[in-house]
Amino acid sequence: MINRIIDFSANNKLIVFLIVAAAALTGWWSMKHLPLDAIPDLSETQVIIYSRWDRSPDIVEDQVTYPIVTSMLSAPGVRTVRGFSDFGYSFVYVIFEEGTDIYWARSRTQEYLSAVLPRLPQGVQTELGPDATGLGWVFQYVLVDTTGQQSLAELRSYQDWTLRYYLKSVTGVAEVAPVGGFRRQYQVNLDPNRLQFYNIPVSRVVEAVRGNNNDAGGRLIEFGGTEYMVRGRGYARSTQDFGNIALSVSENGSPIRIRDVGEVVLGPDLRRGITDLNGTGEAVSGIVVMRQGQNTLEVIERVKKKIREIEPGLPPGVRILPVYDRSELINRSIDNLKWTLLEVVITVSLIILLFLWHIPSAVIPITTIPLAILISFIPFRLMGVSANIMSLAGIAIAVGAMVDAAIVVVEQTHKKLELWDQEGRKSDYRDVVVGAVKEVGGTSFFALLVIAVSFLPVLTLEAQEGRLFRPLAYTKTLSMIVAAVLAITLDPAMRLLFTHVRNFSFRPLWICRTVNAVAVGTIVTEQRHRLSRFLIRIYEPVVVWSLRWKWSVIGAAVILVLVTIPVFQKLGSEFMPPLDEGSLFYMPTTMPGISITEAQRLLQVTDRIIKGFPEVDQVLGKAGRAETSTDPAPLSMLETLITLKPKSEWRKVDTWYSSWAPDWLKAVLRRVTPDALSTAELVSRMNEALKLPGVSNAWTMPIKGRIDMLTTGIRTPVGLKISGANLVQIEQIGAQAEAALRQMKGTRSVFAERTGGGYFLDIDWNRDELARYGLSIDQAQEAVQNAIGGENIATTIEGRERYAVNVRYQRDFRSNPGAIGRVLVPLDGGRKQISLSQLAEVSVESGPAMIRDEDGLLTGYVFVDVAGQDPGSYIEEADRLLRGKLELPAGYAVAWSGQYEAMQRVRERLWIVVPLTLLLIVLLLYLNTRSLVKTAIVLLAVPFSAVGAVWFIHLLGYNMSIGVWVGLIALLGVDAETGVFMLLYLDLAYNQARKEGRMNTLADLRAAIIQGAARRIRPKFMTAATMLLGLVPIMWSTGTGADVMKHIAAPMVGGILTSFLMELVVYPPIYEIWKWNFEIKKGHIPTEA
Repeated sequence: MINRIIDFSANNKLIVFLIVAAAALTGWWSMKHLPLDAIPDLSETQVIIYSRWDRSPDIVEDQVTYPIVTSMLSAPGVRTVRGFSDFGYSFVYVIFEEGTDIYWARSRTQEYLSAVLPRLPQGVQTELGPDATGLGWVFQYVLVDTTGQQSLAELRSYQDWTLRYYLKSVTGVAEVAPVGGFRRQYQVNLDPNRLQFYNIPVSRVVEAVRGNNNDAGGRLIEFGGTEYMVRGRGYARSTQDFGNIALSVSENGSPIRIRDVGEVVLGPDLRRGITDLNGTGEAVSGIVVMRQGQNTLEVIERVKKKIREIEPGLPPGVRILPVYDRSELINRSIDNLKWTLLEVVITVSLIILLFLWHIPSAVIPITTIPLAILISFIPFRLMGVSANIMSLAGIAIAVGAMVDAAIVVVEQTHKKLELWDQEGRKSDYRDVVVGAVKEVGGTSFFALLVIAVSFLPVLTLEAQEGRLFRPLAYTKTLSMIVAAVLAITLDPAMRLLFTHVRNFSFRPLWICRTVNAVAVGTIVTEQRHRLSRFLIRIYEPVVVWSLRWKWSVIGAAVILVLVTIPVFQKLGSEFMPPLDEGSLFYMPTTMPGISITEAQRLLQVTDRIIKGFPEVDQVLGKAGRAETSTDPAPLSMLETLITLKPKSEWRKVDTWYSSWAPDWLKAVLRRVTPDALSTAELVSRMNEALKLPGVSNAWTMPIKGRIDMLTTGIRTPVGLKISGANLVQIEQIGAQAEAALRQMKGTRSVFAERTGGGYFLDIDWNRDELARYGLSIDQAQEAVQNAIGGENIATTIEGRERYAVNVRYQRDFRSNPGAIGRVLVPLDGGRKQISLSQLAEVSVESGPAMIRDEDGLLTGYVFVDVAGQDPGSYIEEADRLLRGKLELPAGYAVAWSGQYEAMQRVRERLWIVVPLTLLLIVLLLYLNTRSLVKTAIVLLAVPFSAVGAVWFIHLLGYNMSIGVWVGLIALLGVDAETGVFMLLYLDLAYNQARKEGRMNTLADLRAAIIQGAARRIRPKFMTAATMLLGLVPIMWSTGTGADVMKHIAAPMVGGILTSFLMELVVYPPIYEIWKWNFEIKKGHIPTEA
């Protein structure tokens, strides 16, 4: 089949060229229209149920969150349900199984929610959150007033009622979440003494405000031939309007207005989130939340375009300052990948030119690289794969292997043309070329196919790791398949087109000589090629020595493999290699119960300290939550977004070359040893500077932190989830775990949530006293709600702006337990009033400030930030420690979370993926060789490569992560290819000797092995060098995305090196043992080898 394809391609060159050209142009178009992103979309399919009800967390949990969570557990396709109950809010996150369509999930959630809504208390407002997740926070800005004339309330009004709607209209934007500043509120502050004097209960004030803030219509009237629409204008539009609302009439007939029993002012509405910019004070900010599944770069570009359009209409002196722009990360990472990919292509091309020293022959594999890359973009676009760090890394690590088939074919063609020339050129050179291509074409095609197919098991990875590495698997596999197809179609056609055996003759001579040098050239034999001759001179004695001491060589190889096992067992483990996002995310936690004023002060202090570091460009801190269901943060949790300057502007550190290297050399050496402060060191210094009393620090990066919170709920690399039936007991267990883990090496910070750390003023009603005055609980509670907390009972309509109206006592009459005891409770329909202290006892209690509910069980978190130790070994040690120190009551459980959940999932999946990869390789090798012995010999490359892979990872200080494992899986396919090519040339030499009757003695066999191994070192060395040196630019790279690629490439670099070297030494003696003992010595030499 493959030979027929080669014949067709050789005989129909024009058709092949036209098809390839059309495919390349289509690939170019596909590449230009491919969506760009920093990393693949890692979002879970998640639906948020968001409820508002002004009650304490325990009431919200019992009456809202718990019923919704238990209802959602039975919905189809649901994997996990997490509930959060905070003051006034309930968040339920319903996370569905992998691959669930977001809109199908939303419809199912709505269906199951409809069954529970009638059971919720009156006044609960429940809605589905946007079709977005926390990972959709792609752009954040701050409104900056350069004149100082705009108040925070005015900036917030512009943000809420103008700017927000402009940006929400942008395609792909799910919502714009405001945070910081003050939202205006009309506050009717009542004096209880005046209320008592006029004998007016608060409830009457509430009813009066509601009844005096409304427009009405009188339908239509017609007179004078004209139709008029009748309007009753009753909206209150100012504090004076509200102050003039009548409540009653005095005995002398004078009206009693609201202004007579209190005052009406414009003040700030209740808020649960604040922001600070650079430690200079509170700011008004907006977060653009992208709709799930949208193209991040395009959405951000549309948002920035809209901002440019509306900038001329901003209030005087106000400008929009971006503080987080994910498009910068995307562009940096893609640019870095492009340059790395270009370096890889140039490196591989130079190797080919250096070894072949024949431009027409080198053009073919060099041309194959860009064509294979371009054509592979066609299936990328059809499959919806975006251009990101992972997908482009798949191409980068495949480039070196793409040209292996072309290298083997061109080298074999050279060898055959040499023999053809030595034998007097008896046949047509085109037949010689096609014959040479056929001789190695099938093997080369299968070798590339093995590399491609062996990577397919990566597609079986699940969840976050699957979404991250599938694009890499797709791109590497598809590009290798394209390269394999080009090897048996384009290669033969180009081979015939560029192979010339006679020089051109025309004038002028200098042009003729140039054309002959480029288009015809001189095929340099291996014996005449300086580099090949040098390699043969070194390698031939090694082959002779290995054949002489074959058992010692094999034994040494086995020992080397065995010695590597303990090194592998000592390697650390982590889930994912780091991704330098160019920003940091500082997430300290304080004790529950912190007031918003104290949170603002703490936020400003931490932001000012961070801004003092010269590496920091901007700091935007947030305490509490933005007004979006994608943000359930309590006031006790701070989130500080730190935008860093380019690494070139960071402080320098002394290195081994700092004192003597010139600037041009430093630019090269810093790729090996950076001379700037590392991110880890910067975080360490910041952490030391931010050791404040009552604050537990945690550090991550924006995307990584939101992914962790989305997938596990834990915002630190490692955490504990404590579940049970009693929050007090959960808090006690958490405190024990915190004390134990704090002493462990590697713990940078640990904080157990104080699930009972909130503060409450409890009003316990005396039911006997209520009965004495004929009051129900609801009537008494209504007085508390109206007088103390106040309710937003109406809304003013001022053009496009809407502001709430709140009624309650003046601050002095509700600021302490004693004042609350004097709150008036109406009797007899408001004709009499009695103080609250006569009906209830007011006390200060502690209780839950925020309640977590996971799959129906109360849950407490312990956040652990790890530094100086890999998460895998840390968890192992910590788990042993906690098992000895924690005594769990019946019904309680402690489980590790964060990276641990993903690490466990990956470990279980790798038990399937790695054996499946080996099985695929064995199957393909056997289909190609039809020999179990040859298949087994080729598979020896696997342990040989493991030696270099493990030692190189160890020397670099890398942990075993999913990235490293993906590199090892890729290495398995490369191992098979190098083994196939090594065996190919041994077989070619053996078959040639047998064909010529020179295969009778052990000396004949050794001569053939030396011929196949040492004398054909060039193609083997070229294939290994292109793969190995093609990965060097990746290991050399710096910048965004480099660390992820390095962790993938590192095991491949070390593995290819040792696999190739050990194959060169060990394969010849193994081949001799096999052929001599099982074929020649027994006289069973097969007719086909």
